[in-house]
Amino acid sequence: MLMTMTAISEAFAATYSAARAKFLAAAAERGFAAEHHVNSAGRGAEGEELASDTAILGSSDAPALVVVTSAMHGVEGFCGSGCQVALLRDEAFLAAAKKSGVAVLFHHAVNPWGFSWLRRTNENNVDLNRNFRDFAAQPAHSARDDAYAGIHALMVPVEWPPAAENRAALAALVAARGRPAIQAAVSSGQSVRPDGLFYAGNAPEWSNRVLRDVLRRHGSRRRRLAWIDIHTGLGPWGHGEKIFCGPNDPAMIARTRACFGADVTSYYDGSSASAELSGVAWQAALDECSRAEFTGIGLEFGTLPFEETLAALRADQWLANHPHAERAMHDSIKAGMRSAFHDDSEAWQAMVYGQARVATLQALHALSG
Repeated sequence: MLMTMTAISEAFAATYSAARAKFLAAAAERGFAAEHHVNSAGRGAEGEELASDTAILGSSDAPALVVVTSAMHGVEGFCGSGCQVALLRDEAFLAAAKKSGVAVLFHHAVNPWGFSWLRRTNENNVDLNRNFRDFAAQPAHSARDDAYAGIHALMVPVEWPPAAENRAALAALVAARGRPAIQAAVSSGQSVRPDGLFYAGNAPEWSNRVLRDVLRRHGSRRRRLAWIDIHTGLGPWGHGEKIFCGPNDPAMIARTRACFGADVTSYYDGSSASAELSGVAWQAALDECSRAEFTGIGLEFGTLPFEETLAALRADQWLANHPHAERAMHDSIKAGMRSAFHDDSEAWQAMVYGQARVATLQALHALSG
């Protein structure tokens, strides 16, 4: 029997601490042992412990593993966590997983700090999905860095709300270069402005190291590995774009479409709403589970229009750079961040869960063969 909309909605939470409690309770109810990786960077917005937690279904000897991750970008975790909890409560899904013989690993709150503090980035303002790179081999400056540096002052102005001059200059830039070019310059991953947007960092972050450890211990001996990394904030409302995760390898892209459907997009061929990115987390699976045949997607659910989401990110970065802003401004910006990356309506939550459930079942089917 399928879950009702109300039951699905009850799997979602209003805060990180409530989301963590629901995840751990759902895992315990099924008898799945959880691992806890505590972040020592500080406490959460409610004074709570911050941790990435994992729960695994199935045998450690299973030849195949499906990994479902949430909160790679902290504030996006409300959606991913809700989907993970709903899957753990879904009798039909659990029966299908058991029948498939495929193990399923839920990694809850990859970035617990950002989840709790309503930031997309982590405690060091690092975008984790740009942090999985070879820093030793990284050049001092790249074309991506130069592209971002040239527009940083426009994207993160000294005052918020932006002055009329800033708004006019940004509109003129978009008109001259086009939105895709600006999106690529902003979001592809930069390493020169720690106080800027989509900052990749200068070394592997705590969440990077934890994720690699989890993948190494639970995935390195598998023959096949599929990964569904749940995100929000890009694309049409409630639609889950299945974005190919991996290098520009035609055979791997074909395998991913065979698994998840012909509608899997790729930023390599321009079919994705995402710009081409650097330092993406799928690199950890290739590094730590090199023996496994890898198939991965980022499942990206739309919320608000692109311009509103970008404005929320700009405001939040301004706030991070001005931590002593007035409380009313702080609360307004944080409310904007939450609404840019999650929708509390039952309709949206049911839509995203339905699509996440289908994708996970597709992965089970593909890996069980």
